Amino acid sequence: MTPSWILDIFAAIMLAVAAVSVGRLAAARPWQQGTQAVLADTDVSHLLMGVAMAGMLTASLKTLPDDAWAIIFGALTAWFAYRVIRDAQVSGVRALAGGHCAPHLIHAAAMLYMFVAFTAPAAPAAPVASGMGGMSGMGTLQVSFLAFVFALLLIGYSIWDLDQLSGPGASGHYSLARTAPAAAVLVGATAGTGSTAAASGSAGSAAVAGVQPIDASVPATRTGHAVLAPWVASSCRIAMGVTMAFMLLIMI
Repeated sequence: MTPSWILDIFAAIMLAVAAVSVGRLAAARPWQQGTQAVLADTDVSHLLMGVAMAGMLTASLKTLPDDAWAIIFGALTAWFAYRVIRDAQVSGVRALAGGHCAPHLIHAAAMLYMFVAFTAPAAPAAPVASGMGGMSGMGTLQVSFLAFVFALLLIGYSIWDLDQLSGPGASGHYSLARTAPAAAVLVGATAGTGSTAAASGSAGSAAVAGVQPIDASVPATRTGHAVLAPWVASSCRIAMGVTMAFMLLIMI
C-alpha cells in the first residue's frame, strides 16, 4: 500500500501542471495567434494528462470514466505519432532521440496503456471506489513488462529534459518567453530567401536596430507572458514524466 499522502502530493502537482497549461493557452490564445503563438497541442495534452492523473491518484478528483479517457489518449497517441513521423521525415532518427514530439508520444501512449491495462483489485478497500479513481486500493497493470518499459522511457526523457534545462545550451530555457518583433521576422525572411550578401546586410541592419535574429525552429510567443517561457513547458513535462513513471512502477 502506498501512503495516501504521497499520492495526494503527486495529485496536487498534476493539478498545478494542468493550471499552468490553462494559463499558457489563455496567455497565448492560439485560436487567434496561430501555431506561431504556442505549441497548443502540447499544452492541451499537458492539461488533459494533469487532470486525468490527478483523478487516478486521488478518487475525489476523478472526472471522466476510464473508457472516455482511453479514447482521448488514444487520439492523442495517434496525433503525436503522426507528428513524430513528420519530424522523422525531416530529421531522421534524431526525431526519436531529441525531437519535440517524441516525449509527448511516449506520455500519451503510457496514459493509454494505463487506462486500457488497469486491473482493479479483487477486494476494493471501499465499495464506492472503482476503475482508476484513486490508486490507494492498488490495482495492477496487465502485461507488466510494458509498464517497466514505459517507466524507463519516461525516466530517460525526463533526464534528457533536465539536461536541456541545466546544460551549456540552456540560456534560452531560463529566460522570459521569446518574442518576435515584426522587424525581426522581416529580417529572418530576408536572410532565408536572399543571397549571402543580402543576408549579411540584413543581419547588420538587425544588429544596428538592436534586434536579435530569431531561430525559426522556436515558435514565437506573445510579449510579456513569463508563463510562455520554454522552461515552463519543459518543467511541466518533467513533472508529468516523473509522476507517470512512479504510477507505472507502483502498479507493476
